[in-house]
Amino acid sequence: MQFCNLEFNILRKDDLFTRKPDELKVIVTANAQLIALANANKRYMDFINSHNATFDGEIPLKVAKWKCKRISHIEKLPGSEIIYDFSQFAKENSMKLFLLGGKAASNEAAVQKIRRRYGISTEGFSPHFEEYPFSKEFTESCLMKIADFQPDILFVGFGAPKQEFFIEDNFSFLKSCGVKYAVGCGGTFEFVSGMIPRAPKSVQKIGLESLFRFFTEISWMRFCRILYSFMFLRYVNGKPKCCSAGNGE
Repeated sequence: MQFCNLEFNILRKDDLFTRKPDELKVIVTANAQLIALANANKRYMDFINSHNATFDGEIPLKVAKWKCKRISHIEKLPGSEIIYDFSQFAKENSMKLFLLGGKAASNEAAVQKIRRRYGISTEGFSPHFEEYPFSKEFTESCLMKIADFQPDILFVGFGAPKQEFFIEDNFSFLKSCGVKYAVGCGGTFEFVSGMIPRAPKSVQKIGLESLFRFFTEISWMRFCRILYSFMFLRYVNGKPKCCSAGNGE
């Protein structure tokens, strides 16, 4: 379905794992802030619409369901939840998982937690912080780690849109390394590691998860992100293009 000028073609969990043979499938988990960013950045919008997007955010999901009643079932699929689905998928298919980004401590803790829980081959790397465009040294350090490990599944936690631009810039290289799935996942590793708590389910259901995180990590930057996320409402007008279900392509 098309919503806020973006193509959302992964509407259910089952759609996550469908891909064409020899294809590198890229997945963008789109919350309200990301929707607003994409509408302000043509390169970013074109990238998302060339790949696969899920709904990550209760308020955009509720608005999309209200706007497109023809689709009977749409799931919220944030990076902080689908990482467990991909870990289980990796376990069932003897695949390797690589976590790129996040803070060093949370990245390592997330790697250890996934290893213990799923018993899969998992590695991670947290490069020093850089703004985009990344330096040659930054990119090479990341690609060297990926090439050494040869993962099947790659989660990139640089934040939007940096993580998606990293995937786009290095798409051919990632594919040559055998990466089959690449997912932009924001602050997922902080949640997986337990260093930042997820909001209670009741808070998530009413769309106040970002406010909950603000009060656990009070900062001017996070407050500005909350305000910016409401910009997505500017792009809701107009009837969305609805299909019967996501096909994961």
